[in-house]
Amino acid sequence: MCSITFTLLSEGPSDQALIPILRWLLGQHLPGVALNADWADLRRLPIPPRPLKERIKHALELYPCDVLFVHRDADRSSIKARAGEIAAAVNKLRSQTRGVLPACIPVIPVRTTEAWLLLEEQAIREAASNPRGRSSLSMPKLHELEHLADPKAELDELLRTASELSGRRLKDFNLNWARQRIPEYIKDFGKLRKLSAFNRLEADVRAWCVQTSRPGGGERGA
Repeated sequence: MCSITFTLLSEGPSDQALIPILRWLLGQHLPGVALNADWADLRRLPIPPRPLKERIKHALELYPCDVLFVHRDADRSSIKARAGEIAAAVNKLRSQTRGVLPACIPVIPVRTTEAWLLLEEQAIREAASNPRGRSSLSMPKLHELEHLADPKAELDELLRTASELSGRRLKDFNLNWARQRIPEYIKDFGKLRKLSAFNRLEADVRAWCVQTSRPGGGERGA
């Protein structure tokens, strides 16, 4: 096993920010293995699929991989409920295709992806293109991240403050671009291990990596 290809199927393009986190996680449990990443961009299809099962099916067809990460935000639902939705879709797809699928691992932040980006003040300043900024940033405590009512709104406000822009320049500030840059400036995502949703993801990744590393463990399964 010299390389692994993983694909992220996410709810939206901004969730590509999860890819560096997933790469870091896989690197923790498959050291020395080259990691190739894809983002399943289904928007290019003439009629983008909406049901989760169809989205998974198209992602696997268009972006072949060793493991598919299926992202769903928990929002107002529970991690268990979202994981159940993903498992049901995968099982239905397997029964319909009668084929062997790659492993499909759920990625379910609480509540949204942005909660996992609220880790480091300096990373937010860097992503806002103002690394030496002096504005005070009211960063939430790590233990609060899973209880924030709107992580995206909090992150966006921090990015605006960190940019120290005003007027027209602030209005033109590309928040989506800035959000996706944040993981580039975080070298260690280990702090996320204090969050239950991340621990569940890491447990699934660890189990898959152990299975993959075993002799003859390269067969594809769920």
